Amino acid sequence: MRVREVMTRGVECVKATDNIAEAARQMQQLNVGSLPVVGENHKLVGIITDRDITVRATADASDPSATMVRDIMTPHVTFCFDDQNLVDAAHLMEEKQVRRLVVLDREQHLVGIVSLGDLAVKSLDEHITSVALEGVSFPAAPVRAGQV
Repeated sequence: MRVREVMTRGVECVKATDNIAEAARQMQQLNVGSLPVVGENHKLVGIITDRDITVRATADASDPSATMVRDIMTPHVTFCFDDQNLVDAAHLMEEKQVRRLVVLDREQHLVGIVSLGDLAVKSLDEHITSVALEGVSFPAAPVRAGQV
């Protein structure tokens, strides 16, 4: 089974130049916790999460109307291709400890998102889901202030 068979299509995104207040409003309206971020030529440049807004902006008392998405987004996005096998996508989720992957076509265009939920509901292979969930759920050690 291929990623394109289970992914969520028609994914909304924000521009790197949008302010975070707009990004948060869009997340609220869509009832999602993350949005892909596009730059010029509609190319993927990052992802912004509700956690990015909270930890990187709110904690620093940043003005939501003046803070741009590009200033707090996560620039390194873990992604897969729509023609990849679901097993490969699940292993990538496990390896990177992420619950969702941005999905690109081979021309690098954003075509969807695949989540653990998509794997669980739409995949015929329960083993794929359980392996990915176990790997993603492996607890990371907390980083304390002053530690690097």
